[in-house]
Amino acid sequence: MGTVPTWQEVVAVSEVTDERRQRIQRFIEPLRVRPGATVHLGEDFDPGYRSDMLRKKDGRELLRSGIALLAEYQTRLAAAGTHGVLVCLQSLDAGGKDGTIRHVMSGVNPQGVRVSSFKVPSAGELDHDYLWRYARRLPARGEIGIFNRSHYEEVLVVRVHPEVLARQRLPEADGGIWDRRYREINDWERYLVDNGIVVVKLFLNLSKEEQRTRFLKRIDVPERNWKFSAADVRERRRWDDYQDAFSRMLSATSTERAPWYVVPADRKWFARICAGAVLAHALIEIDPHFPVVGPDARRDLAEAGRDLVAEAPEGAAPDPWAAAHDGHGHDGHGHRHARSRAARATTKPRT
Repeated sequence: MGTVPTWQEVVAVSEVTDERRQRIQRFIEPLRVRPGATVHLGEDFDPGYRSDMLRKKDGRELLRSGIALLAEYQTRLAAAGTHGVLVCLQSLDAGGKDGTIRHVMSGVNPQGVRVSSFKVPSAGELDHDYLWRYARRLPARGEIGIFNRSHYEEVLVVRVHPEVLARQRLPEADGGIWDRRYREINDWERYLVDNGIVVVKLFLNLSKEEQRTRFLKRIDVPERNWKFSAADVRERRRWDDYQDAFSRMLSATSTERAPWYVVPADRKWFARICAGAVLAHALIEIDPHFPVVGPDARRDLAEAGRDLVAEAPEGAAPDPWAAAHDGHGHDGHGHRHARSRAARATTKPRT
């Protein structure tokens, strides 16, 4: 795979998108499930894996840089309005889904992000096909939608607990139901991607010992008692069944258009960096741009700008933004901001 970049190199590429893309891609490549591969989760992916490129103290700076990057690209995504992003988060209990969402998405505009959690289906939801309730929560163009547990529950918990499948009242059919569902999910995701909804799939891979530790912390710390349920321990007894269901899911549904990324989740800080890097890579690949207004709109902007400049009170800068950026788009911190031709036309000439 070549030389692994240092964390300083990853942070330093904020000005060169091509280099940034290559470094992020190299960072997340070990997490990607190769389409067509047969996955044995316990053998192929280590929940305690940590890249040699960074330490925990370095990770804080990298996470901050990643959050800023996501905020910038989310703004572009919303402005362009041609793509949406669906993030599917799966893990066992205590895998860190909520914390990942809270930290990775901390810098983005909440108006452009919607988080959906899916509990036990209601009677009304059971009257529809199994993908119906998920389709209703898909992001619009310009939005990021996060499924905290997703449609993959239909081949995970439903597989481990056949009684859940029985409540779906399905008609009898020939062939294996799980292979059919894998095919249907792959077809659905391909349909979404073809229609501009990029599907990002993250499996937070937690070790059995780390889950035990986190469960005990929820029991021992009073402020965390609310996060623990006796059902969590009952599900833990089905560990091997879930590992098998996850392995089969990853093998059957990691596709070229919507690959799975297995995020090592034993170290929360590293898991959050990985999740942010995968999402950043997806947004960079979309490469959304701010719309460019046409000649008529530019004339309207210029006219409105001239009117506003003319309203400047005595002693005030005619165009405070231009004055703050020294008339050349520099903000005094080394950052350059492009000014539109229409905006430049509004500034009074110097006398």
